[in-house]
Amino acid sequence: MTDYDGAMAAGRRTILLVEDEPAIAEPLAESLAREGFAVEAAGTAAEALASAQRVRPDLILLDLMLPDGSGYDVCREVRRASDVPIIMLTARGEEADRIVGLELGADDYVVKPFSAREVVARVRAVLRRAGAAARPAGGRDEPLEAAGVRLDPATRKVTRDGEPVDLTRKEFDLLALLLRNAGAVVTREQLIDEVWDVNWFGSTKTLDVHVSALRKKLGDDSAAPRYVHTVRGVGFRFGA
Repeated sequence: MTDYDGAMAAGRRTILLVEDEPAIAEPLAESLAREGFAVEAAGTAAEALASAQRVRPDLILLDLMLPDGSGYDVCREVRRASDVPIIMLTARGEEADRIVGLELGADDYVVKPFSAREVVARVRAVLRRAGAAARPAGGRDEPLEAAGVRLDPATRKVTRDGEPVDLTRKEFDLLALLLRNAGAVVTREQLIDEVWDVNWFGSTKTLDVHVSALRKKLGDDSAAPRYVHTVRGVGFRFGA
């Protein structure tokens, strides 16, 4: 999935705001516009999917409760063809609901009620990480391989024993960091700092959700792992 276009960093970033409540959508759109973002608004799931394809936004702010469907369904459909960053806006405080969104490929979530300032801060953080992922640093774009898993930072493709593995951006970045340190322990703090952001203020459960999803896609057994090993209380290690 390569629809995210890092070249947009040079101009105004476009935010697709999917929210059906005018009392929330209008002031949030105004705040984003004041911060220099171009805002495309959608009030339904159908409008969101059409706008995502037409506008190709740099980031999607996605409400979960929409009049014609669920934000989960929108996220799932977008992820079939695009790696655009997604931040979910939800009134649901239950951890299980947030985990579902993350497993579907959302990058972050904000629980209502929220301040526009908080949303803008999260938008900037997610865009910063997405931009860094789209531009491999010098010397770090060589293919990585261990235990039959091969990752190519330049093409952002992953294979396991020669078979392609479809990963979300966060799963890819986690795997890249683990592969670069294959055989050594990577701490939870390092994973969060480098894959999310040093100023990340979400739950550390986010990391566990993404590691679990990565294991499933690699066909790993958490009870007897071949690839991603948990080092209890410290972090994770790839391979032997």
